[in-house]
Amino acid sequence: MLSDIKKEYIGGEISKNEFMLKMFNTHKNLFGYPAFIKNSPVKKIEITHQQVIFTIFNGHVNIKICCDKRDAHSLPMSYLNFSVYEEEEVNMITKLIKPGDIVFDIGANIGWHTLCVLLNHKETTVYSFEPIKETYQYLIKNLKLNKCGTDKAFNIGLSDENTTGKFYYDIEYSPASSMADLRESEDTVTVECKVKKLDDFISSTLSLKKLDFIKCDVEGAELLVFQGGYETIKKYKPIILTEMLRKWAAKFNYHPNQIISFLKDLGYRCFIPHNGQLKVFFEMDENTVETNFFFLHEENHMKQLQKLQISSTASG
Repeated sequence: MLSDIKKEYIGGEISKNEFMLKMFNTHKNLFGYPAFIKNSPVKKIEITHQQVIFTIFNGHVNIKICCDKRDAHSLPMSYLNFSVYEEEEVNMITKLIKPGDIVFDIGANIGWHTLCVLLNHKETTVYSFEPIKETYQYLIKNLKLNKCGTDKAFNIGLSDENTTGKFYYDIEYSPASSMADLRESEDTVTVECKVKKLDDFISSTLSLKKLDFIKCDVEGAELLVFQGGYETIKKYKPIILTEMLRKWAAKFNYHPNQIISFLKDLGYRCFIPHNGQLKVFFEMDENTVETNFFFLHEENHMKQLQKLQISSTASG
């Protein structure tokens, strides 16, 4: 729009005064932002020659992050619109992760959780996995913006097999990109991405002595990730944060309760964050409104459970 108005002026279609008034009617929106973000975690919005950069306060640090201008549902836009994003989950991650932990961010998108961990816990190591190439490029940009290394960010997906598969890239809602066509939107395009089993990726690429925390948000394919990482989870017993949605899981022909059962067989219990603590969760039904769940191993995470567990009653 700005370029079009300038072309009108350069082409002699409008006078200099008309040009300045037209441009000001667009530019004046800038002056509304200071008041709009005054009490928001969004501390600064920068316009550079290449991108728009948000500075968002999280935990104890300011995090710089940019996003695709086409994505109305990106994390910076969520913070700008609502001043909050999964606050209880992010706070619980901060409580559960310790200095020196090794974290896997599976379905890293543009890198928000990766950066929250790296910048709030300086001694942690985060391996990030994002299969969509365009989204992965924003992940790399955001790591560089925050002076974080990019060598542990991988342009692959994790699932229950090693293959090159079709993904549905949702241009206007990149967090909903998936191996299934979730929204069936005309703005969704298909792309090919590499996919590996977590067990095979670790055995072939990494030499891990431990794995402390897994965050998994892969828009419905979470069970497949865990099935492909069975030996890894069994061996390292990491804390797990995963998204579970009935409507997305149905696209992959399973119910989220199968994830609860799968991890229960490995010694895990399921929890939801509640007022800064963990509330035990048994089974999902049609009344469940929670979408993010923590799994802690009964033996391996006994100290955390003693400190944070608040209830033994079902929720939802």
